[in-house]
Amino acid sequence: MLTTLYISLAITAVFAGVPNPEDTKRMMDHLSDAEHYRNEHHNKQFDHDAFLGEDQAKTFDQLPPEESKRRLGMIVDEIDSDKDGYVTPVELKDWIRYTQKRYIEEDVERHWKQHNPENTDVVTWEAYRKNVYGFMDEMSPNELKANTEGFTYSNLLKRDRRRWHYADADQDDALNRTEFASFLHPEDHTGMRDVVVLETLEDIDKDKDGKVSLEEYIGDMYKPEEGESVDDEPDWVKQEREQFTGYRDLNKDGFMDEHEVKDWIAPPEFDHAEAEAKHLVFEADSDADEKLTKEEILDKYDLFVGSQATDFGEALARHDEF
Repeated sequence: MLTTLYISLAITAVFAGVPNPEDTKRMMDHLSDAEHYRNEHHNKQFDHDAFLGEDQAKTFDQLPPEESKRRLGMIVDEIDSDKDGYVTPVELKDWIRYTQKRYIEEDVERHWKQHNPENTDVVTWEAYRKNVYGFMDEMSPNELKANTEGFTYSNLLKRDRRRWHYADADQDDALNRTEFASFLHPEDHTGMRDVVVLETLEDIDKDKDGKVSLEEYIGDMYKPEEGESVDDEPDWVKQEREQFTGYRDLNKDGFMDEHEVKDWIAPPEFDHAEAEAKHLVFEADSDADEKLTKEEILDKYDLFVGSQATDFGEALARHDEF
């Protein structure tokens, strides 16, 4: 089962600008295998975003099927770098890496300009704090505690402060552009792995005892319906219970500690792009020759560019490079 192989790709970046409810939800969304498999069904949206990049994926989500296929066909021509009529796992891996890198670079550039309009060498913590959380200065401590949003933003501020510290390589309490990229996208920087693990542990550890129980692990990815027992759970949830007991809980104490969470979400030498490329080939390779024709990809176009929530009713006026 490939669910646990894609967690880092699903990590949400820090929001920029004054937070709104959607930003809050995006920040508070935690990491789990459910990002890739949900309710016993494969979550196509994950492949969708990995293959196209998040911004491009949103564009395709709004296209009619025929236009979506037309644009996908043009992308396939780009992926087929040697122009032999086939997309190999290596070519697909290179494309996924390219889309990931492009999204991150564009995201960092956009936020860097927003937080650093004067284009100075660094952004200070205080400048960032005022820009993102300055509205909290008008709230008293009692108001922050009593107000649900105030409490949420207080926790986000603490998390940002810690992540800032990890990203601040020279410890001058200001981030240059490289450090700022680490702050925004810790999943893309090995030096930020520890803070990603801490954030994941905090999100899943509901009773705040510093470790993840089996029920917290399962509860992060699957919510049973009312009256549903363990015996009624889908097979993939039962498999995840076995994964936790057999492979996640290394010391067999019934919990995942910080080190075991790190082994789970940030295994050393793991190539997420390669794993996703192999998965997509497996799903679309109808003749099992371990490479894809354009026809095979277009036959599975919803895997590459669609999702269960796609609204194909609206055509998008924008065409970008297509």
